[in-house]
Amino acid sequence: MLEEVERWLTRRSWSVSDRPLERVLAAKRGTTVSVVLPALNEEATVGDIVSVIRRELMTGAVPLVDELVVIDSGSTDRTAEVAAAAGARVVARDDILPRIPAVPGKGEVLWRSLMVTSGDVVCFVDADLRDFSADFVTGIVGPLLTDPDVEFVKAMYDRPFGDTPGQGGRVTELVARPLLNLHWPRLAGFVQPLGGEYAARRSLLERLPFPVGYGVELGLLVDALHTVGLDALAQVDVGVRKHRHQDGQALGRMAAAIYRTAQLRLSRGHLVRPLLTQFERGEKGFEPRTYAVDTEERPPIAEITEYAQRRVA
Repeated sequence: MLEEVERWLTRRSWSVSDRPLERVLAAKRGTTVSVVLPALNEEATVGDIVSVIRRELMTGAVPLVDELVVIDSGSTDRTAEVAAAAGARVVARDDILPRIPAVPGKGEVLWRSLMVTSGDVVCFVDADLRDFSADFVTGIVGPLLTDPDVEFVKAMYDRPFGDTPGQGGRVTELVARPLLNLHWPRLAGFVQPLGGEYAARRSLLERLPFPVGYGVELGLLVDALHTVGLDALAQVDVGVRKHRHQDGQALGRMAAAIYRTAQLRLSRGHLVRPLLTQFERGEKGFEPRTYAVDTEERPPIAEITEYAQRRVA
């Protein structure tokens, strides 16, 4: 590990307990905080997450979060209804920036969320978390409120796989971590580079491009490094993350998108064939299934006319 990264680990890696809630609240002053949950068919978990945030972080005694928004990206279950009943403002992805047709993908939802939120600090939380703790929010928002030099904070945590501790994050270990260590070694200190829980200053997010798909976490991390430098990035240990795991083929598609995101940042070149073929056993043996790899990226939101007009208004 680079000496610079070793020093960074001692200066910019914390535990949620390092900043008690009282200290975080005292440092908030006039800074506003938005929490965004991107959601697609998460009726089983989204309500509990919203309820915890509203009950523990959006009260008169604890006014840490000013805005809680669930962006529904086309759910076919009761995600929107459950989230609204729990107290979130729910916005449909396709209702945001209708001039630009939406495409499927998590990054697309995160990018559009900047249009319908107003917080100085934006905190992203995945909507499939189980046994959710408010520490996920206070932990990653805290450094942004207490340290003006910090711009971007990732959560780190244990990721059990079923009943087995420490075996989650398969794409992280097989794809993202090798890529980062080989090509962006200054980011080798991040424990969960692909984690969906992170917070950043809006002033930074509005300058970054957003890969529309699963490559968004790696893309934002790499681009934040190049934009504000390693010392402006940080991570906070928030405990244990439990969530719904995807099957191996879904992970393969995720890995391809992440690799494509890395490739774009390494060369800004073109992938000869942005497709991934996987195999499933059918009645006649193994049958190929070919999927497009996410290659599109949204420009920095500050370049969007509607965003600039909203800020003026």
